[in-house]
Amino acid sequence: MILTVTPNPSLDRAYEVPALTRGDVVRATGERMDPGGKGVNVSRAVAAAGVRTLAVLPLGGATGALVAQLLDEQGIDVAPVQVTGATRANISVAEPDGTLTKINAPGPALTPAESEALLGTVAAHSADADWIACCGSLPRGLAPSWYADVVRRSHAAGARIALDTSGPALLAALPGRPDVVKPNAAELAEAVGRPLATLGDVLKAADELRAHGARAVLASLGADGQLLVDDTGTYLGRARVDLVRSNVGAGDSSLAGFLVAGGAGPAALASAVAHGAAAVRLPGSAMPTPADLAPDAVTVTDEVPLDLALTEPAP
Repeated sequence: MILTVTPNPSLDRAYEVPALTRGDVVRATGERMDPGGKGVNVSRAVAAAGVRTLAVLPLGGATGALVAQLLDEQGIDVAPVQVTGATRANISVAEPDGTLTKINAPGPALTPAESEALLGTVAAHSADADWIACCGSLPRGLAPSWYADVVRRSHAAGARIALDTSGPALLAALPGRPDVVKPNAAELAEAVGRPLATLGDVLKAADELRAHGARAVLASLGADGQLLVDDTGTYLGRARVDLVRSNVGAGDSSLAGFLVAGGAGPAALASAVAHGAAAVRLPGSAMPTPADLAPDAVTVTDEVPLDLALTEPAP
């Protein structure tokens, strides 16, 4: 079972438009509504792969009730923590050329009692979990050390930890030795405090995170694929994508693919790349099913071209 923790979930509304012009009335050609937040997306992708998952998340107000309803309709078990503030609603606008505009609301502030209740709920289910995926930004009211507390408590319960966050929350959790961290290029550059221009730069930054405690680093690099650095070596996974409809949740789908394939080594990396490539071909934050995957289109190599320039350098 894969347990996910989403401290700042959302209701995600996605619109497809012919073009986005500031100040104009824009008529959507397509729309969808999904439960959102990085951990929620991981649970949705895990469930779509046919693996049991449990989503732990704070929920409040009418939007929180709708998130719970949508998750239930998708067959996902939920362990909600009721909070006073209303769950946020986010908006994504996708244009035909793949340009995506996102508006993310801040979300409610959690009280100390709500923060402790969330930790307690994770702990109550940790013994049943093979993996615990802690994902996304921390809401107002939670200290940067909150994920570090989850890592410590969950390791004590025998669960493995996947961490997908950034900034101070990521750095604070590294000494607890999370089993895998999944930054994108910008988050990795922020963590090491310098720009990343090549795959060699990414590898050096990943090695630094491992030196600070991460047991493995799975770095999402957009069009350049994903780089996995762990005790067995360094691997680069890629898949060609001809049409990008939306990249919302693609990284979350990748993490789900990595975990359902065991969460270690090149085979898990191939699964991560296949899931991420499938996700960007789908509208909004739709998560891929096995029928959407194209594993034969994925390549994984341990011969990483370290001097290759990133398509999108991280400042």
